[in-house]
Amino acid sequence: MFAYVVRRVLYAIPIVIGVNLITFALFFVVNTPDDMARMQLGIKRVTPEAIHKWKAERGYDKPLFYDGQAEGRDKFTNTIFFTKSIRMFVFDFGREDNGRDIANEISTRMVPSLAIALPTFILSLLVTISFALLLVLFRATYLDFWGVVLCVAMMSVSSLFYIIGGQFLVAKLWNLVPISGYANGLDAPRFLILPVVVGIIGGIGAGTRWYRTIFLEEINRDYVRTARAKGLSELRVMFGHVLKNAMIPILTGVVVVIPTLFLGSLITESFFGIPGLGSYTIDAINSQDFAVVRAMVFIGSVLYIIGLILTDISYTLVDPRVRLQ
Repeated sequence: MFAYVVRRVLYAIPIVIGVNLITFALFFVVNTPDDMARMQLGIKRVTPEAIHKWKAERGYDKPLFYDGQAEGRDKFTNTIFFTKSIRMFVFDFGREDNGRDIANEISTRMVPSLAIALPTFILSLLVTISFALLLVLFRATYLDFWGVVLCVAMMSVSSLFYIIGGQFLVAKLWNLVPISGYANGLDAPRFLILPVVVGIIGGIGAGTRWYRTIFLEEINRDYVRTARAKGLSELRVMFGHVLKNAMIPILTGVVVVIPTLFLGSLITESFFGIPGLGSYTIDAINSQDFAVVRAMVFIGSVLYIIGLILTDISYTLVDPRVRLQ
C-alpha cells in the first residue's frame, strides 16, 4: 500500500512541473511584461518610462529564464521564472498588482468558498445517488420513465436559470433569505442556504443520470443474480451490493469536483456576492491581474492532482486488486 501511494505521488511531480511551465509560458511568453504593463496602465500612449517603472515595482524587469549578466546561481534566481513561478511550489504567490498579499487573500476567501462548496457537494452526492438508486429500483416503470424525463429537462436548463429564479422567487417574492451578500459567524447560514439549495437542484439532472447509468450496468452482473438467488431483498441487493461495487466509477466522477471545493464556484459566488475564491478569480480576470490568475491556476492544478491521488488510494480500499496494477 505504501509503495503504491509513493508511486502515485512520484507520477504527480512531473505533472505539476509541466503545468507550471505551461502556465508560465502562457502568461510571460505569449503575453510579455511590456504588454502587461500597457494593459494595467490603461493609457493609449504609454511612455517607456512608465512601462519601466511599472515593471520594476512588480519585479517584471528581470530576464525571463536566464540572466547572463548575473554571477553564480543568480543567473537563474534573478529571473521572472524563479521569482514568479518556482516560488509557487512553496506557496509563495507574491503580491497583487495593487500590493496585497495573495496568500493572505486566498486563506481569507477560502472559508466562504468552502462554506458553500462542502454542503453543496455532500448533499448533492446523497440526493443524486439516492434518486438514481430509486429509479433503478423501479426500473422500466412509470416512475423510472418520468424520473429520467425530469433529469433530462433539468439538464437542459442553464444553471443561471436556477440562480436567477431562486433569487427572484425565494429572496425577492417570499423574502425568506437575502438576495446576495455574505456575513461571518451565526449570520452566515442566512446567506448560504439559497446558494447551496440552488447548487443541489442544478446538479440533480446530470448527477442522477450519471449514477443511474452506473447502477444499471451493475444490476445485471452475475453477483447480483447470485444475491437474489440467495433470497436477499431488492433493497439489500441495491444498497449492499450494487452501490458498493459501483464505487470506483462514482469516485472517478467525484474527484473532478474536489478542486472546486477550495476554488469556489465562479458563477455562484459572482451572482450571490460571496467573497470567495471564485469571485476573487473573476475579479482578477476583469482587472487583468495576472499574478492572481496565475496563482489560482497553479492551486487548481495541485488540488486536482491531490484529488487524483486520493482517488487512487480510495480505489485500493474499494477494490484491493488495484494495488497490484
